[in-house]
Amino acid sequence: MQKIKKGDNVVVLAGKDKGRSGKVLQVMPKEDRAVVSGVNMVKRHQKQTASQEAGIVSKEAPIHLSNLSVADPKDGKPTRVGFKVVGEGENAKKVRVAKRSGEQIDG
Repeated sequence: MQKIKKGDNVVVLAGKDKGRSGKVLQVMPKEDRAVVSGVNMVKRHQKQTASQEAGIVSKEAPIHLSNLSVADPKDGKPTRVGFKVVGEGENAKKVRVAKRSGEQIDG
């Protein structure tokens, strides 16, 4: 089970966007990177297509997972992620839990 998943709210811990937060759009586990909305913006030259005009566009670049931390569901501050088994027997489910507040992270 992954600590950071698509749809999670995360906080940037290091780099030019330190302190900013956003939603995870995509996770690339093989490269240990994630794309976060509004974070690590880069300018790219865009060729003209039938649907898009040519020019310079801003888009999100992948950021390393070590520079991200899940935002605590209670107050939005960075927290570490732990795991807890909820339920018993066949209904047992492994869920992610915020170490800071103990609240369950729904993702």
